Amino acid sequence: MSKGTGQRQMFERVKTAKKRTTSSTRWLQRQLNDPYVHEAKRLGYRSRAAFKLLELDDRFHILKPGQRVVDLGAAPGGWTQVAVERVRPGPKGGTVVGLDILEWDPIPGATVLVGDFLADDSPARLIEALGGPADVVLSDMAAPTTGHPPTDHLRIIGMVEVALDFALDVLAPGGTFVAKVFQGGTERTLLDMLKRSFATVRHAKPPASRKESAETYVIATGFRGRF
Repeated sequence: MSKGTGQRQMFERVKTAKKRTTSSTRWLQRQLNDPYVHEAKRLGYRSRAAFKLLELDDRFHILKPGQRVVDLGAAPGGWTQVAVERVRPGPKGGTVVGLDILEWDPIPGATVLVGDFLADDSPARLIEALGGPADVVLSDMAAPTTGHPPTDHLRIIGMVEVALDFALDVLAPGGTFVAKVFQGGTERTLLDMLKRSFATVRHAKPPASRKESAETYVIATGFRGRF
């Protein structure tokens, strides 16, 4: 490589870096220095979010071989990959179905669906793919943030409510519902509904959730039916 060529390439890299916004630069630095990002690549997970479910499952024992599992807001597929690993779909049972509004690549052992969960036909598509009552409904769905915390809180609670409504229709007795919420937990009406329908309701922030993130998760176990 000639000296002139090397100088031009260095200039282009610097010029490109200068064009980045402050927020995109922070995001890139965070990704480059995030051990979960590197470990996800090493283990073949599609996102660092896989470790959030792994940590929640290790603590609360959500996923078991042979279960039927629904993953809402699944793309790019990290949670679905974990569900497949722990449910072990095969001739002896076990079904994992994931849905997302974004296009995402197939995952061996899982049924990958593309569509808006809020569309009228989505619940029927999920139920058909499951082939029976669900043992676990997972929701990592989140509405796009506006930057206005009260509005964002209401929007995420709205997503949890529609996911819960679906879960109450499809869960088998004793089933589990896991959903992403934000700090402040669930609102009283939603929390009351969870406590009526499930034996145990807990909140947890897995270590893989970034400290600066407001996200946390509600884990409702022991489904007793819709009340």
